[in-house]
Amino acid sequence: MKAFGRRLEEVTTAEIVVQPRPAPVTPEVTDMGLRLRLRAKIMEQLDSGAVAEMPPEILRAELEPVIHQIAGQERVQLSARDQAQLAQELTDDMVGFGPLEPLLRDDTISDIMVNGPDTVFIEVRGKLQKSNVRFRDWDHAAMVAQKMVATIGRRVDESSPLCDARLPDGSRVNVIFPPLALDGPTISIRKFTKKKLDFASMVANGSMNPAVARLLEIASRCRLNILVSGGTGSGKTTLLNALSRMIGHDERVITIEDAAELQLQQPHVVRLETRTANLEGRGEINQRELLRNALRMRPDRIIVGEVRGAEAYDMLQAMNTGHDGSISTVHANTTRDALARVENMVQMATVNLPARAIRAQIASAVHLIIQIERMRDGVRRISQVSDICGMEGEVITMNDVAAFEFEGESSSGTIVGKYHTAGARPSFATRLAYFGLENAWMDALQSI
Repeated sequence: MKAFGRRLEEVTTAEIVVQPRPAPVTPEVTDMGLRLRLRAKIMEQLDSGAVAEMPPEILRAELEPVIHQIAGQERVQLSARDQAQLAQELTDDMVGFGPLEPLLRDDTISDIMVNGPDTVFIEVRGKLQKSNVRFRDWDHAAMVAQKMVATIGRRVDESSPLCDARLPDGSRVNVIFPPLALDGPTISIRKFTKKKLDFASMVANGSMNPAVARLLEIASRCRLNILVSGGTGSGKTTLLNALSRMIGHDERVITIEDAAELQLQQPHVVRLETRTANLEGRGEINQRELLRNALRMRPDRIIVGEVRGAEAYDMLQAMNTGHDGSISTVHANTTRDALARVENMVQMATVNLPARAIRAQIASAVHLIIQIERMRDGVRRISQVSDICGMEGEVITMNDVAAFEFEGESSSGTIVGKYHTAGARPSFATRLAYFGLENAWMDALQSI
């Protein structure tokens, strides 16, 4: 066995025969104490260089007989199931992310929240629940967190206690270390979904009805500038990914994110990611700098994963200078709030720009705002789709293309409602006509 100092076949028959008969485990021997003792013995024989190169399934298979041998030496009786479980735990620690690995492998879990070593919550089908997963101690949780951020060359410790990162599968990770996190290392993971959702899947999930899905499909095909608005965990990135599926394969798309998680299917995609400062506080590259550089890269569309600061000004400039079909997300509770948020963020970049001038830029740059929210039944739904009509005095005028109206709930607790629309002619009707989709838009409106 290459991962350990001695090969199993080198153990002589005499050595095996003279081993004393294992004594049953007494109730006083705690499960954690047993595992720690066996773990320490196994780690003594471990060749870390060989382990790093071994696939998890091979390592796990080689660990089981070694655990059996060492358990015999320690006079501890372990069932085959206990041996397999301990082998899996050791494998997860050595080549994975420790006790979080089973949660990461579970496709029904969308979020993992570690609130210290003893408290782990998960979100399943939109509902939060406490998990039975535990870390051994603070150091164990810290080791797993540091391993996660190290996958993309970042670091987190007491001197640099905040970090955003992503896992190899694309899942988003946020880590906060003590002294900022009082109860131990805190890890928040937004899992990467292996199932690539499109509008048909979102309709099947209850996120929207077929008519609204058709409207959003037309909006993306017509290269409208779209702002996706919603709260944390509402499904903004999932919706953005679905919208991006309508982008033509002959277009050059540039994505800008703090931690890359978009899943664009087009062949001509340039992915840009921000960089944090180094130990000397230098070398930081933020979204605004990437956005400015993207304008020199001959993009057809620019997609900003999330606008959260002064880069909102540059995003509006890009939308107003020929980069039609650009999409971004923003945190807000309603489509009207989204406009106010963008205005406030633009003021962070240009303090002296009058409010009316900022609103005029927003009104001319953004065509459509889509509001999505996670409702109390756990379903993420499109709650509002608003058309930016223009300016009336100092106010941006809007028209609800579609709005979800709550009616009640079913016997299973699922929210029941329907969409309604004013049926007005959209402000971007000329663009719809240019792409030959004006009649399709009006047909979709009538079917809401």
